[in-house]
Amino acid sequence: MTVVVTALPEEGHVVVHAYILIQTEVGKAAAVAASIGEIAGVTKAEDVTGPYDVIVRAEANSVDELGRLVVARVQSVDGITRTLTCPVVNI
Repeated sequence: MTVVVTALPEEGHVVVHAYILIQTEVGKAAAVAASIGEIAGVTKAEDVTGPYDVIVRAEANSVDELGRLVVARVQSVDGITRTLTCPVVNI
């Protein structure tokens, strides 16, 4: 898979964007979304209905940094049972 990154002209650095789909324990979606919304690199966190309970929009300076954000910060939030990270690509 090739991940396309976008340069932000006003900041002059490369940013990788991704959606993180999250399944939570029953009744924990709102609390998980609120906790994740406070994490640096997360631009949006909302609880939703369907097969996933929370959808997060995140950004990082590299794919590696995005991986660290997900593994170290997002997955450590209490109440999460599974995550699926979907990097944004431009086709």
